[in-house]
Amino acid sequence: MTETTRTPLPPAQARSPEFRLAMDALRGLRQDLLHDVFAYRPLPPMGVDGPLSRRLRGRLREYAAWTPHAAVGAAGVLAMLVAFADEGGGVVSLLCGVFVLGPVLLTLLRPVGAFWLSFGAAAAVSVLGDPWGDRPWPPGSFLSHLTVATVVALRTRPRTAAWMWVATALYGFFAEAGFGGYGYSANTGPMLVVLALLLLVVTVWHIRRDAEQEVTAQQTVTEHERSRRTLLEERTTIARELHDVVAHHMSVVAIQAEAAPYRVENPPPELERAFATIRENAVAALTELRRVLGVVRAEDYEAPDAPQPTLADLDALLANVRDAGLDVDKAVTGAVRELPQGLELSAYRIVQEALSNTLRHAPGANARVEIGYVLGGLGLRVVNGPPPAPAPAKPSPGAGHGLTGMRERVTMLNGEMTAGPSPDGGYEVTVFLPVPSTPAETEDGA
Repeated sequence: MTETTRTPLPPAQARSPEFRLAMDALRGLRQDLLHDVFAYRPLPPMGVDGPLSRRLRGRLREYAAWTPHAAVGAAGVLAMLVAFADEGGGVVSLLCGVFVLGPVLLTLLRPVGAFWLSFGAAAAVSVLGDPWGDRPWPPGSFLSHLTVATVVALRTRPRTAAWMWVATALYGFFAEAGFGGYGYSANTGPMLVVLALLLLVVTVWHIRRDAEQEVTAQQTVTEHERSRRTLLEERTTIARELHDVVAHHMSVVAIQAEAAPYRVENPPPELERAFATIRENAVAALTELRRVLGVVRAEDYEAPDAPQPTLADLDALLANVRDAGLDVDKAVTGAVRELPQGLELSAYRIVQEALSNTLRHAPGANARVEIGYVLGGLGLRVVNGPPPAPAPAKPSPGAGHGLTGMRERVTMLNGEMTAGPSPDGGYEVTVFLPVPSTPAETEDGA
């Protein structure tokens, strides 16, 4: 006859779900109300950036930070006065008032300890006070315990409120049994009902505050991601435009290198090989450029048929803007000269975006475009006045891409840019783009 041996289950599998639930509950009770009961946790001052406190000035605003402490102290004094009046005066009444006030004030420093001390204070007042009064919660202790439980619930997590209600119910039932020989009026039921309502309000407040904090954090992350996406989109747009400019120059280099040997009669072999190498390198660079730029191109992107715009096309842009309803003037200072095509493209786009922002945010306002050709670079200034009142159209909030794109272009060219409100209520964008003064410097900078 063979014996069947049973392999014992691991402790984690042998426990039932109910047992694990009970253990988790006891663990939560220990963590919330039994662990480090008299830990020093002072109540911090209240923030003074609320809608009401922001209107206060001077010392009143400083004092407003201590409003929660004053409210707790006032509730404790009220409970003490109720206890003193209920006992009819005298030394015993004064002692009962101190017992009632103590736990309330202790919530400002050691909240969990104050909750447990509230039970002891209620028992002491019940023993010292009128034996024919309300038990186990005399009027002063009734108000004191409600205040203590509410403050502790506000200063801890929502789960603690449930444990405090259970602990209050257990104390009330056992205390009523202990005072069974006296003709008192039991009031544990009213205590539990009022306490449940207060704790429910506090719990809802906790849940709403946590939800608001989570929404705020999510909005912050979303705003950061939106700004990052906007930055990447603007960089992609700039890369596509510059690709067309650079590709044009590289194609010209390749064509000129291929045609150069035929312009010289009997060129030496070394010169032919040099021009062939230049053409091969230009074609290879153009191929790699197209391959890399293909990563950032959208699927529906098509290369423009016309050349990228330059400052020479600015008059056509201003004409289109005037047709859209914007009264804009242009002023050019300095000796007009040809600039690198990439810089002229960026300057054109900056002016275009600044005027677009004026149309969106200040409809009906006047604008002025100033272009300054200086020795070290190119200066741009686009300024608009305040919109008329009433405005001919409602301002559009926009997507926030304009300034981001302009700053990216200026940063790419090692320039400087400032943007902000003008003294007359309009808006001003000022840009300086450095330009090497000689072609040699331009090639070195590239």
